[in-house]
Amino acid sequence: MASADDIDLYELLNITQGASKSEIKKAYHKAALSSHPDKVPVDEREEADIKFKAISQAYEILSDDDKRSMYDQHGMAAFEQGGGHAGHGPDLDDILAQMFGAGAGGMPGMGGMGGMGGMGGGGPGRRSGGKGKPEVQQYEVTLEELYKGKTTRFASTKKVICEHCKGNGGKEKAKAKPCDSCKGRGQTTKLRPVGPGLVTQETVPCSTCSGRGSFFAEKDKCKKCKGARTNSAKKILELYIPPGSREGDKIVLAGEADQDPDDDEPGDIIFQLVEEQHKTFHRAGPDLQAELNISLSEALTGFNRIVVTHLDGRGIKLRVEQPEGKVLRPDQVLRIRGEGMPIKRSDTKGDLFLTVNVEFPKDGWLKDQAAVDRVKAALPPQEPVTFATGETPEVVDEVDFEEVENLEEFGAGSDDPRAGGEWEDDGDEAQGAQCAQQ
Repeated sequence: MASADDIDLYELLNITQGASKSEIKKAYHKAALSSHPDKVPVDEREEADIKFKAISQAYEILSDDDKRSMYDQHGMAAFEQGGGHAGHGPDLDDILAQMFGAGAGGMPGMGGMGGMGGMGGGGPGRRSGGKGKPEVQQYEVTLEELYKGKTTRFASTKKVICEHCKGNGGKEKAKAKPCDSCKGRGQTTKLRPVGPGLVTQETVPCSTCSGRGSFFAEKDKCKKCKGARTNSAKKILELYIPPGSREGDKIVLAGEADQDPDDDEPGDIIFQLVEEQHKTFHRAGPDLQAELNISLSEALTGFNRIVVTHLDGRGIKLRVEQPEGKVLRPDQVLRIRGEGMPIKRSDTKGDLFLTVNVEFPKDGWLKDQAAVDRVKAALPPQEPVTFATGETPEVVDEVDFEEVENLEEFGAGSDDPRAGGEWEDDGDEAQGAQCAQQ
């Protein structure tokens, strides 16, 4: 073990004791980049890894005003609990554990300093016990399937714990070797760029041992799973969607996710329902809405016919009688109780709302003046026109007209926000205009 006197954090970062925070930060980035294990030959990576971690821990202390003050006054001994170790200086790994919490990692190597290589397969960052992670995926369903309910069976391929080695990964009585790449911690530290000249550290599972901290030699691996601890297996699963289910509902298949030897029990497979758009119906909770297309004749006189085919294939028939000249008007809404979506876990349903859309006759349906006169005679007489001024204008001009499809040309090229027949509600542009006025 190296004594506290052997550790000079300022020297590690190549700065003076009076360095500012900005100088410390710049020195850290420069030293970290030059010492990163990925930037040196393979045979020098172990030494670079040791130096890189030492530089990182030095920055942790010197960038904190309180810790830096304690270090300037007492050195690393300032972080020791209960004095030195029987004839030796403080263990740097113990110091770092006190400062940053157990398992934070020390500065292995660096003049003989102790590391954390003895942690074996139980290093930080790996799960130990508990339930496995769930597998969540979206499942598209039609409105018909949500109305009637659906049961489907499918084949699932999942990982299961190897029965031959019981999830150990090795042959019987074989012993796993500590991973040299991560020193048994199961995780490694790497730099990730976050901006021009700036990097940050992140901890990732070790790729050599798959985050376990140890591994079996090729000759000691389980013959069945080849050291993976799990095998693939197919299973037929059943998915049931109850009638009345909604967009976003979750159907849980408990314990059907991949098995992991580090978990007490496997996670769940969770299907999140996604409702496909329907060409006829729109849904809001338990209610349905659809368009009711009727002719002008039906709007005036009534009808008795099938108006829509429901989600279960039934024809919905309406008898509409118009007593005393009552008529159906565009956008009028008819409500049919109990013909909406089923409500889960009940025998009731929502309602069906039909929005009236009156289809006018095509041009040319009146063949001659006699037909026009008959329609006029059948319709109510035209009421006198009331003008805004309350009086009929004295001067009257008879003008020509042309038909247009919409108001797109209304105010075109005028820069008036009311052009096109309506205001455009654009929050970003409106805000920009207000700022310009200020």
